[in-house]
Amino acid sequence: LVGKHDTIGIDLVAMCVNDVICCGAKPLFFLDYVAMGKDDPDLLEQVVTGISSGCEQSGCALIGGETAIMPDIYQKGDYDVAGFCVGVVEKSEILDGSRIRPDDVLLGVSSSGFHSNGYSLIRQIVFELANLKTDQEIEALGETLGDVLLRPTHLYAKLVQGFRKNEDLNHSLSGIAHVTGGGLVENVTRILPNGISINVRENSWLVPPAFSWLQQLGEVDQDEMHRVFNMGIGLVLVVRPEIVVEAMKLVHEFDFDCFEIGTCEAIT
Repeated sequence: LVGKHDTIGIDLVAMCVNDVICCGAKPLFFLDYVAMGKDDPDLLEQVVTGISSGCEQSGCALIGGETAIMPDIYQKGDYDVAGFCVGVVEKSEILDGSRIRPDDVLLGVSSSGFHSNGYSLIRQIVFELANLKTDQEIEALGETLGDVLLRPTHLYAKLVQGFRKNEDLNHSLSGIAHVTGGGLVENVTRILPNGISINVRENSWLVPPAFSWLQQLGEVDQDEMHRVFNMGIGLVLVVRPEIVVEAMKLVHEFDFDCFEIGTCEAIT
């Protein structure tokens, strides 16, 4: 609808890279796949430009890919992108959540916005319910709807490598969760060992105005918002309490906002 195709590749890379880094791995290389109904070199160039940018921001190489032209499958203007990332981590350094213990602190790292989740609900609200146009200025947000919805996903690979290179921080980093569909609770919960739960303080971080605007526009229940969207937290770092200040300082050095959003607790 917007005609802007040079950022979707960043989202594609982010959805792969931001998962790989959760086990402590350093991204090595990325491969892509682009399928469309008609050969369109200009469109392909835009898409691959975004993929290249995402790889550069993540410190990994784009080493190859595949293009498929399938006119019987895709309608005019449609295209499909997929990709995968390979990373490396020493076996002894793998983060699998087993080191998480009671009193560990949850540090929430800021997202850029909606990232790549909840767009079926977003489209239903903004196009079907509110009948908005992509070039329409959203007064509450100070930008057009298209700009809000196409803001690329944050890439966190270099941030995590910053932790891995710092001996004290690396030793005190016990878990990482990439917040996607399912929100904070579901994504952090799946890395917890048996006997551990989390206590997330809902008002402990700054929720970007786009989420509040969408919630009000669509009259979406608060629980549903937290189930579908990241609500401003794109990555959660689980750290020992004694290194919270130093860890937050490092996050800020990588130009992300950081919030102490909760703790790990023993299940009694």
